[in-house]
Amino acid sequence: MARKNIPADILTESITGILEYSTKTKPRKFVETIEIHFGLKNFDPTRDKRIAGSTELPHAPRKKFACLVLGNEKHLMEAKDMGIDFKSLDDLKKVNRDKKIVKKMGKSYDKILASATIIRQVPRLLGPQLNRMGKFPLAVRANETIAEKVDSFAKNVKFAIKFKAGAPMCLSAPVGHVQMTQKEVEENVVAAINYVLTLMKKGWQNVKKIHIKSTMGPTFTIYGFVAQ
Repeated sequence: MARKNIPADILTESITGILEYSTKTKPRKFVETIEIHFGLKNFDPTRDKRIAGSTELPHAPRKKFACLVLGNEKHLMEAKDMGIDFKSLDDLKKVNRDKKIVKKMGKSYDKILASATIIRQVPRLLGPQLNRMGKFPLAVRANETIAEKVDSFAKNVKFAIKFKAGAPMCLSAPVGHVQMTQKEVEENVVAAINYVLTLMKKGWQNVKKIHIKSTMGPTFTIYGFVAQ
């Protein structure tokens, strides 16, 4: 769907422009994220169904993906071998439902995983804070590995409509970083567009414009104001 409406040369030139600006013209002291922004039209947030969802991209869009494992002995050993932060059941007991510690835990990690055998004990040991932050641990079953879970979540991105009175409606999400290859970024951008179109009631008729840009770089328009 994306390749039919977005000229290949425009997409290639835009991604090249982002990568060259961020790695040659004005390199930063950190790895910039590449984001995609969708401007919407023909959409009434008060009447139409709320637009939100998540999808797995072909390549992990973030250079760093912080994960914490709350696990049994098997999963803790696996996390240790992978260099991932972890806490045992005894460590959780020491937290003693301290809100400050739990809040810091939630803010420090993109995802928190917990062995299925102990996940039911998390609310009792840590309280409701993680759930309120949208960071309640995700279960890792006995037949699953930490590596599989981390790889899947690292590639996952969320889209949710942003609406403020007087401001244009938009959807946005990370689709890469400036150390990725041209091909990897392009595959992620195409996958993101195709997914967002499935959220739209009228497909391309709900899309006014699509931009891609790095964190500190210029904006590149790859679709917009063209009658479809």
